[in-house]
Amino acid sequence: MPLVIYTVLRLALFGGALGLLYLAGLRSWLLVGVAAVAAFALSYVLLSVPRDAAARWLADRRARRGAGTGGSGADADAAHEDAIVDRATE
Repeated sequence: MPLVIYTVLRLALFGGALGLLYLAGLRSWLLVGVAAVAAFALSYVLLSVPRDAAARWLADRRARRGAGTGGSGADADAAHEDAIVDRATE
């Protein structure tokens, strides 16, 4: 859920920047670019707490997924590829 909150807050910052820049008179494709850069900068400064909560939630989710399977899928894939290479080079 923290990831959804962080995403909504970032979209709100982008929408707010877009609206303010539009009212300020910026009307071309530059409007979207400047609004994106402004929203990025503002979210970096203003949204550190929700960003940290979202990162913590993702890390916890990843840890739970890794603990439940007994190993990562990448390890199984690497072992399978190594077996194929070993058979081909024999």
